[in-house]
Amino acid sequence: MPTHEHVTVTHAADGAVGRLTFDRPERNNSMNRQAADELHGAAIDLVEDETVRCIVLTGTEGAFNTGADLTMLSGDGTDAAIIRRVAGDLHGLVSQLARAPKPVVCGVNGVAAGGGVGPALCGDIVIATESARFEFAYPRIGLSADGGSSYFLPRLVGLREAQRIAFRDEPIDAAEAVDLGLATETVGDDEFEARLAEEAARLAEGPTLAHAATKGLLRGSFDRSLNEQLATEAETIAELTASEDFARGLESFMGEGDAEFEGA
Repeated sequence: MPTHEHVTVTHAADGAVGRLTFDRPERNNSMNRQAADELHGAAIDLVEDETVRCIVLTGTEGAFNTGADLTMLSGDGTDAAIIRRVAGDLHGLVSQLARAPKPVVCGVNGVAAGGGVGPALCGDIVIATESARFEFAYPRIGLSADGGSSYFLPRLVGLREAQRIAFRDEPIDAAEAVDLGLATETVGDDEFEARLAEEAARLAEGPTLAHAATKGLLRGSFDRSLNEQLATEAETIAELTASEDFARGLESFMGEGDAEFEGA
């Protein structure tokens, strides 16, 4: 695994859970060009690592991700190229995780603002600490959304709520984030690490091949008609009956002990 300056990549003892941590606390986990590039590269490595059955994305020292590091911008014609490069890597990160053929758990352990909102929302499960908050933030600097927030927000909360979040730009605390559907659950700050590890381990032990298929069905449903979705469901579930996981699951269902899934 490559060595990074602004990103920490760790694995659970059995290697089944890969954890990607924003690690630039001196700048509240904001992203310069190097950090964005490292995040994208690390995400590709974890997605392509077949031994990793679940990916965790979180931040360090009480912050999740606060978007682009504005100190690298000058307010002149040179900024467009910088923003394009950072956004390109940020979007690569989000795309990799949203489309990953394995579950992704986002642990929002502090502020997720600007370009950090999209990564916070791209997971299949989102666990937020009680001190976490989500801030759209773009209107404060006269910019529009990036990082996938304009994609995830209307799908998660509906267009009208997405418009409220974007145009009023009011901070959303963890409890409201759960109520709106931005987060799956909220936990106490002192319980966060244990709960994050527990959820990731549970998913990694599950039928990850089926999880990947369900993830694809859910994401793709917005682009298909009902009949197209039904046909895709039928084909997908039929294909999964040839998997070893299905054989083990069926044997367990018939009363032969707990299934030990391998994602195959």
